[in-house]
Amino acid sequence: MTTSFSPGNPNWHDWKWQLRHAVRTAAQLREHLELSADEEAGLRRLEEGGLPLTITPYWMRLMTGEGPQGPLRRQLVPSALEWEGASGERSDPLGEEDLKAAPSLVHRYPDRALLWVTDRCASYCRFCTRKRLVGQGPTPTESDVGEGIDYIERTPAIRDVVLSGGDALLLEDDKLESLLARLRGISHVELIRLATRLVAFAPMRITRQLLSALKPFQPVYFMLHFNHPKELTRDVEQALGRLADAGFPLMNQTVLLKGINDDVTTLETLFRGLTRMRCKPYYLHQCDAILGAGHFRTTLEEGMALMDGLRGRVSGLALPTYVVDVPGGKGKVPLARDPRVVGDDGLVHIRGSLGTVANYPQPAAADAES
Repeated sequence: MTTSFSPGNPNWHDWKWQLRHAVRTAAQLREHLELSADEEAGLRRLEEGGLPLTITPYWMRLMTGEGPQGPLRRQLVPSALEWEGASGERSDPLGEEDLKAAPSLVHRYPDRALLWVTDRCASYCRFCTRKRLVGQGPTPTESDVGEGIDYIERTPAIRDVVLSGGDALLLEDDKLESLLARLRGISHVELIRLATRLVAFAPMRITRQLLSALKPFQPVYFMLHFNHPKELTRDVEQALGRLADAGFPLMNQTVLLKGINDDVTTLETLFRGLTRMRCKPYYLHQCDAILGAGHFRTTLEEGMALMDGLRGRVSGLALPTYVVDVPGGKGKVPLARDPRVVGDDGLVHIRGSLGTVANYPQPAAADAES
C-alpha cells in the first residue's frame, strides 16, 4: 500500500482528495492488489466499455489483506463473470426507462418520485441496478433536473422525493442546498430522501458545512447502503454520529449478495452494528436480475431462510424487511414465509420466532362482527 493511501496523509480526510485519487485503471489496481486470473479477465473486458472501475483510497485501504473472494473486494473489483449473462437478466430490471416522467425523473408509485441528480458515484458496485448508465453518461443537466422538479410541482400526489443517481452526495453543498430549497418550496412535498453510498466509500464527506447546508430543510432522510460489517469502521461510526446528532433520520438498504453477506452471522453483525450507530436497517434487497450479476444473486428461498434465522436473534429494531423488486417496474414486494400452520383440527397454529408452534385462538364469527 503506497504512502499516499494511508490515513497519515494530511489530505486523507478531504473527501474531494479521496475522489481525485481514486483507482481507475487496471495498472493502478495492480499497484495495490495481486489480481486473480478472473479479475484480470474482467479488467480486460472492461476496456470495451461499461460500468467503470473506480475505488476510493479509503476503500482500497479497507481491502488490505483480502483475497479475490474478500467481501469488500468482490463488490468493486470487476470479474469475468460480469460478461456471462443468464436467462431473465435485464439491463434495466426495474423498467425505469419506461417509467420516466421527465428526462431525470422516475415516477413509479403514486406518492413517490425518484429524481436522478447525477450519474456519478465515488465507487461503482459491480451489482449496481443502474450499471447500464452510471459512470457512463449522459450526466443529468441542470435543465434535466429542473424539468423533473417542474413535474413534481405540478403533480400534487407526489409527497416523497428521493434524490438519487449515481450518488446524490457527490453534488457540491451549494447545489444540494439549492435542490432542497426548490423541493421544500413545493407545498405537497412532505419528505425528502437522499440516497447515498458515499458514506461507505468516503465517510469524510459528512462535514460540518454539509450538515449546516442541509439542516434547514428537514425532514431529510439519509438512505444509506452498507452490505458487510467490515464497512462499519470507526470513521463511518463518527460520520453516522454527526448525521444523527444533527437530527437526520438514518435508514440502511443492504443488498443480499451471494458469498458476501448471505449468512445469518454476517447479517446479524451488520444489522446490530448499524442499529448501535443509530441507523435503522430498513430493507434487505434481493439482488436485482441485472445483466451480468448472476454470480451475486441468491434464490428467494435462501433469502427467506436467512430472515427466518435472524428473526428472534435480533430485535425488531435491527430487523429489516426482505424485499424483491418485481421486474419491469411492478414495485417492491416484501417476502416472508407464512408462519401459519393449519392442523388436522381445523385450528390455526402459528410458528413463533423460536420455532415452536402454538394455537392462535381466533374470535368467533359473531364476536368478530361486533
